[in-house]
Amino acid sequence: MSALRNDTIGIAPGTHDAADRKRRIWAIVGSSSGNLVEWYDFYCYAFFALYFAPAFFPKGDSTTQLLQTAGIFAVGFFMRPVGGWLFGRIADRVGRRTSMVVSVLMMCFGSLLIGILPTYEHVGTLAPVLLLLARMLQGLSVGGEYGTSATYMSEVAIKGKRGFFASFQYVTLIGGQLLASLVLVLLQTVMTAPELTAWGWRIPFFIGAGLAIVALYLRRSLAETKEAGDKENAGTFAELFKHWRAFCVVLAYTAGGSLSFYTFTTYMQKYLVNTAGLPKTSASQIMTCVLFVYMVIQPLFGALSDKIGRKANMLLYSGLGTLMVVPLMTALGTNKDPYLAFALITLGLSVVSFYTGISGIVKAELFPTNVRALGVGLSYALANAMFGGTAEFVALWFKDAGTESTFFWYVTVLMAIAFVASLIMPNPKVHGYLDGAGTVEEALGKKPRFAHA
Repeated sequence: MSALRNDTIGIAPGTHDAADRKRRIWAIVGSSSGNLVEWYDFYCYAFFALYFAPAFFPKGDSTTQLLQTAGIFAVGFFMRPVGGWLFGRIADRVGRRTSMVVSVLMMCFGSLLIGILPTYEHVGTLAPVLLLLARMLQGLSVGGEYGTSATYMSEVAIKGKRGFFASFQYVTLIGGQLLASLVLVLLQTVMTAPELTAWGWRIPFFIGAGLAIVALYLRRSLAETKEAGDKENAGTFAELFKHWRAFCVVLAYTAGGSLSFYTFTTYMQKYLVNTAGLPKTSASQIMTCVLFVYMVIQPLFGALSDKIGRKANMLLYSGLGTLMVVPLMTALGTNKDPYLAFALITLGLSVVSFYTGISGIVKAELFPTNVRALGVGLSYALANAMFGGTAEFVALWFKDAGTESTFFWYVTVLMAIAFVASLIMPNPKVHGYLDGAGTVEEALGKKPRFAHA
């Protein structure tokens, strides 16, 4: 839809005067701020695990402790599909704003819970159980956050600039990652390692809970974008199944997108240390600089899609990605120059940006209003859990087996599948539910059996 609801902002649909633009920009700020908080909280767990692992898993060596915390971290990924379904249903049946408010409340509670949890020393095995429950809440929350915020930002954006506005979802997603890293660096500067291990690791979770309250305030004032409609069928699997072809296309290119994103971001730091042999400090510095550049360029690729079309963006991403992964990863694995490593990783993420810059909108355009949040959120969460969340494990498994280069080909195959999906994908300018005149089902060749006229 091209305009915010008339009853929430007092602006006639289709108008884009100064007041309307101001409301839309404020809506983008409000929705994206919550997105930043959600991802900050999610990544704090990973960044501070080194310090709180002994508090919940005192038995065994440090590697065993980290593996146990990593197992709980993985649970967060596998809770995402449940969150994608739950919050997608709420967003499609009740409203986008309600879903976003509930999701940020859940993330706030999960973060606060981790911050105040008793340790193994005080409550025994109940401590890791409570940690698992808190992480499950965070996984549910972030699983629902993506689909709802992507849907909302796509709907609130001005026609002709949807790609640019929607790109701020990944700006804040990467920003949350960077913020968590910055908090870690600052605490390491002002506190000793024993202090961080004893109690300092709780601070970032309290910060996250506080930031979530601010995001909650901003989100409560957002205008609703969901149009009134058939609430009985909205957000149901039966209704989503009518658009199963679009769902499969989205699932296919999201699998490649999630895998390539996590390969060139979270796994890359370990790859630079374990394979290239760079010092840990150098790898951290390289990735911090890379992530900053990556965050800044997202709006450029979103704006580019407004000019050349979302389909062209996706073809460039998946086509170039298929060709680049093996030579780029091979070059990085034998490189000792930090500046060259920065340049190569930035190049890789620039190609990935053709996708991440439009990640939300390119999905939202393929689903109608009544199942848009569910379609976007569930497809992302499933692909992310299966391929994004397992990227590091699969890469390390191949390395341990002595065939590390097989992982490069694994990523290449997924990128090739994404290319095929991008070829099949309808052109949203012609067959899209936000701006297109035709329907996605028509573009995919045949209307689904259960579709209405």
